[in-house]
Amino acid sequence: MPNNHIRVEQDKWNIALDEQIIIIKKCQDDKQIASCLSCVEILECDIRKKYVKAVYESMNKGSGGGFEF
Repeated sequence: MPNNHIRVEQDKWNIALDEQIIIIKKCQDDKQIASCLSCVEILECDIRKKYVKAVYESMNKGSGGGFEF
């Protein structure tokens, strides 16, 4: 019987993103907010900056470039 489960290979960028997701969710839980958009520190937040960077790097897989708002 064939295995119908798709296995996603975890590369270093996805692993880093998973780590940042845990960190940002803990911060949101600690502050009792559902989203960073509710946080007064959103524009200066190092946790969110690291998360956004990890998201971008997981998308471009280290091909370079930057991500600026």
